[in-house]
Amino acid sequence: MQVVLLLVVGAAAGFLATRMMKMQTDIPTTIAIGVGGAIVGALVIRGLAELAGWMAGFVGAVLGALVLLWIWKTYFARR
Repeated sequence: MQVVLLLVVGAAAGFLATRMMKMQTDIPTTIAIGVGGAIVGALVIRGLAELAGWMAGFVGAVLGALVLLWIWKTYFARR
């Protein structure tokens, strides 16, 4: 069942990609482009998710520190 789903999604993705790039290809080539694109895309997304996880933690820490500094400056700093 997953192979059929991969072929259907690959065909749709390949069709959209070839039309966006204004290319005319036959059905097997379109499916191959879509399936290959899905594999490459999954690897890229997985890598970005790893990087984003680390980066999200860092951004969250900086934002948290900024909020704490704002609270301290607004309510506790001597004027």
